[in-house]
Amino acid sequence: MDTRQLRHFRAVAETLHFGRAAEQLGMTQPPLSQSIMALERELGAPLFVRTKRNVALTPLGEQWLVHVRAALESVGRLPEIARQLRDGEVGRLELSFVSTADYSILPTLVRRYSGLYPEVEIDLVEATSDVQIATLLAGQGHAGLIIPPAGAALPEQLSYRRLLVEPLIAAVPESWIDEGRIAHADGRLGADALAGAPVIIFPRRSAPAFYDLVVETLTALSGGARIVQEAIQMQTIISLVSAGLGIALVPASLRHLARTGVRYMSLPGEGPYLESGIVWRRDDTTPTLEKFLAVALEPLA
Repeated sequence: MDTRQLRHFRAVAETLHFGRAAEQLGMTQPPLSQSIMALERELGAPLFVRTKRNVALTPLGEQWLVHVRAALESVGRLPEIARQLRDGEVGRLELSFVSTADYSILPTLVRRYSGLYPEVEIDLVEATSDVQIATLLAGQGHAGLIIPPAGAALPEQLSYRRLLVEPLIAAVPESWIDEGRIAHADGRLGADALAGAPVIIFPRRSAPAFYDLVVETLTALSGGARIVQEAIQMQTIISLVSAGLGIALVPASLRHLARTGVRYMSLPGEGPYLESGIVWRRDDTTPTLEKFLAVALEPLA
């Protein structure tokens, strides 16, 4: 059974006349009759009731016609589907992201991309930068939003582009401010406000650039970093700050994560900056990825 036979059956079923069906198909009647008989032999049952005066569908033929029409319609769409897949208009995009990106570049990128290619299925996975890099090197996923390792080149199999640079700010327990435990003025911490303060931070193995930047900043501002707790998700870090366990230095975009009991404040002086960007395999030519990169590498509004 092939699509040619299915088209023969549909033409006869819709015209109920072998001569008109043959003319419609651009063929003579005998080969058409032979094609239908071969199809009936394959199915093991007649599709038509033939008399000298008319042709009618059998109950099997009548019910099967619905499925044949659907099958031929699907076959007819295959060239268009292939074009859409080739051009990245349909398919799947696997994108991973660090938790900080959830409050900065991720929503904008997904909104832009989905607006242009609504038929593409986007699979979002939150993961730390080290996990994302290892996953891409293993040939899994398409791209990741990461905090790049400071002073260290990424593996040569990967490409990277910076998307965002933003200042660090402090997330401070609101109770400390109410109790006068930390000096501040006009939303900015005082020069000695961080001295001896307990700190909540990402583990260095997961985000070495972020970890080192926080430690270096605290050392410059207060002579050292008294780390009391580590957590790999930004939401968890902010929750611990809310509970009064310590302070955290976070990207300025975390102001979008409102949490009762937490106050976001600028650091003394000109604060340090954290970089985030997109990473992908150099040899990955997946059309959906190529379209996403074109969107991601446009300037952020």
